[in-house]
Amino acid sequence: MSALLARLSAWLHRQMPTHEQLEANRLTAPISRRRELFRFTRRSVPRGVAVGMFVGIFALIPGVQIVGAALMCVPVRGNIPLAAAMTFISNPVTTILIILPLSVAIGNSFGFHADVETVNAMVRSGAPVHQWWTWLLSDTAPAIVIGLFVQSVVASVVSYFVTVWFWRFWIGRKHRARLRRSGRDFDS
Repeated sequence: MSALLARLSAWLHRQMPTHEQLEANRLTAPISRRRELFRFTRRSVPRGVAVGMFVGIFALIPGVQIVGAALMCVPVRGNIPLAAAMTFISNPVTTILIILPLSVAIGNSFGFHADVETVNAMVRSGAPVHQWWTWLLSDTAPAIVIGLFVQSVVASVVSYFVTVWFWRFWIGRKHRARLRRSGRDFDS
């Protein structure tokens, strides 16, 4: 498992632009000068993960997600690379199988009536575009938006606290290993 994570980490590191490349671009230069947005600290990592989860689930438009996550990281001082990576939580498989059905169910629990079976009927009959818009703008759009919002808030809060716990666990493990190597006993 650790070999897979090491390979994934190395691949992600190769894909990320360098600070010099970001500073050379006039659009990203103001953000790239703030080094705390790119450091992996105990505060910036959970914030970046939470922002990435929120934007990745709520904003289902692929090009907007990474830019939105980077812009949201500036005021909350979150880690931009992690936020950008976490937006990939909403890929085509998870969006169709998990995120949208769950958002419709959440929206319907708020009193809306988004009918998923109507989609199957419209696909089978080859419905024209205006019929799709009518269906979407009925109760479906508010149900999906409310469901996405609730789902993204819950996912970002849970991911924040899981990341805080994981960070403390990882740092504690490194600290205990360092003490063992130096010959001191951590438990005594």
